[in-house]
Parts: sequence; structure tokens; C-alpha cells
Amino acid sequence: MSEELKVKTMEEFMAQGTQPEILFWVGSAGSYDDRAKKISRAFVKILNSANVDFAVLGPEESCTGDVAKRAGNEFLFQMQAMMNIEVLNGYEIKRIVTCDPHSFNTLKNEYPGLGGNYVVVHHTQFIKELLDAGRLSLAGQEYKEKRITFHDPCYLGRANSVFDAPREVLKKTNANIVEMKRNKKTALCCGAGGAQMFKEPEKGDMDINVLRTKDALETNPNIIATGCPYCNTMMTDGIKAHEKEESVTVLDVAELIANSI
Repeated sequence: MSEELKVKTMEEFMAQGTQPEILFWVGSAGSYDDRAKKISRAFVKILNSANVDFAVLGPEESCTGDVAKRAGNEFLFQMQAMMNIEVLNGYEIKRIVTCDPHSFNTLKNEYPGLGGNYVVVHHTQFIKELLDAGRLSLAGQEYKEKRITFHDPCYLGRANSVFDAPREVLKKTNANIVEMKRNKKTALCCGAGGAQMFKEPEKGDMDINVLRTKDALETNPNIIATGCPYCNTMMTDGIKAHEKEESVTVLDVAELIANSI
């Protein structure tokens, strides 16, 4: 995180004998990938602007185990999950917000079976909460009249039926929200799910991200909005494959809102 952003760890809250409003689960991509770090910073800017008392685990945060589970290594998943649950329960964490739908799905749906019971919220849902409560206001007109199409992340949309929050947040930018033909429950995967993010397509496989980006480009957008760091990478690569990087930008919902504050 950059120095101008105010970020405290759970360890610091514990030392003060207090609890934050939320724990921000940064996730592996948001912590280590240079592009995804920008999404993390944008969300922290939003939290700071709304005066949200939040914490991160910092070096105590480990991978949720999502990738290991999707790749078939259940033992590694449970080992990683139990380590995280021990830390989270030790801090008596109640509410978690994350920018990563993969972490969202794993923490929300798979940790309870191992003793980790938390209220888990996607960052687009939390941003909507802040806007609805009047804790966050958008002063900028950065994206007024721009054409924005939203790509539904699989683990947010089809897996957890969160469709409205990101779209309602995007409408607050005064942009024109245009839908792809395949959207919401019929949305096509970006190609990164099931640990596919970390391998090249096998012989005979099509590049799913190029196909999905084609869906987006058919809406003639200025911006492709995403709600997942992995989708962001795949759609960005798809834009390059279509040689459209000069005219179309890929931005996370958090970045669009942070730029509009």
C-alpha cells in the first residue's frame, strides 16, 4: 500500500483492545500482482474516504486455498484453510470484505465446514452499502456518458447470484451501462477459473478470454468493468489479442469509483 493510504493491521487493533468494522481480505492477487495491487489501493481509498474503520491481516494473511482445491489438491486446501481459520477465529473476526470473488466464494461457502463462520461481502456489495448509507459520495464526472460494460465474474455471479450490486454501483458514475448478450446467469467465464489462470491452454483448447472479450467489444464500450483481479488480467489480455488496447480500457469497479470520488 502507498504511504498516503491509511491501513492498520488486526495486530494493531488487538494491541489497542478494539475491533474494526470490517476485515479487508486482500487476497493473493491483490497482494502480489502489480496490476491487482492498484485495485487494492483503489478500494482502500474508498474505505478511507468513507471513514470505514477497517483492518488487514498483513503478513498473517495466507492464500485461501481456492486454487489448490480447484486443481484437485483437497489436502493442501484444508491445510491452508485451517491456518487462516485459526488466525481469523483468534481475532474474533465477524465480517470480511474482499475484492476477489474466488476468496469471497471460498470464505463464504467452504470455510464454514471447517469451523470458519463469517459474514463475507464482495467489495461491490460493500461499496453499494456505503453509497446507500450516504457515507460515500461521488463528486467527479469522470465517466459521464462513457459506455461501460460489466463482465460478471463466475464466482460472484453464477456461483453466488450477486448480479445487481456491481451494476447499481456503476450507474452512480453517470456512465451508460451496456450489457453483453451473455450476461448475469448466462455470462461466459473469463477463462481463469479452476486454476486455469496459471497454465497455458492445452492443444485444441480455445482462448476463452479472447472469446469473452469479443462479447464485450460487441457492445462498443469505452471501458470493460470487472469485479475480480483475475478477470481483469484475462480481459486485458483479450483486449491485446483483439488489438483494441488503444480504444478500450479494463478497470475494476473499485477503480472506477475511486476515480469518481
